[in-house]
Amino acid sequence: MDSASQPLPGSRVIGVDDDDSRLVERCLEGDRDALAELVVRYQRPIYHLAYRMLGNVEDAREITQGVFLRVAEHLDEYDPGYKFFSWIYRITINTSLNLLRRNGHEELRGEAPEAVDERPDPEASVSAAQQSALVQKALLGLKTENRAVLTLRHFGDCSYREISQILDLDEKTVKSRLYEGRQQLRTLLKDLED
Repeated sequence: MDSASQPLPGSRVIGVDDDDSRLVERCLEGDRDALAELVVRYQRPIYHLAYRMLGNVEDAREITQGVFLRVAEHLDEYDPGYKFFSWIYRITINTSLNLLRRNGHEELRGEAPEAVDERPDPEASVSAAQQSALVQKALLGLKTENRAVLTLRHFGDCSYREISQILDLDEKTVKSRLYEGRQQLRTLLKDLED
């Protein structure tokens, strides 16, 4: 996992649905602080998910803002029988895919990622940023369905079951796409490094 996908110090690990349901209830009761807390909790993971799907900083920022607007407008449609993060990740993936389609291409070649590396060694920082850029470039070379599965699994730390729920796929298809995506990613990374 590269530094761009590392959780912030003190941030929660996504996948633990501890009090999201309570925050959603409070939002539905009109508590703006609860909505602000959901935004703080999910803003960075949503941004990173969109960035990994789109490969463009501005598009990822636009998607992140759009996702939270949709959440605020459609929170009453959220089914508490599912984890909140699954619902918001699904909105993010769908919104990202819609943007790709709207722009007329599903396979983008993105810019180098914003590297956030707090190590004092400049050489290590450059190496980590270069590796992150290679991974991002290779990710953007994948079919979008494989990119979505790989992004959720390796950068969103989602389980097979969670990916299945987010993408509305059966787990067997998730595993198949992960396998295919990993094979493609290996090949693309090897080609890029040569």
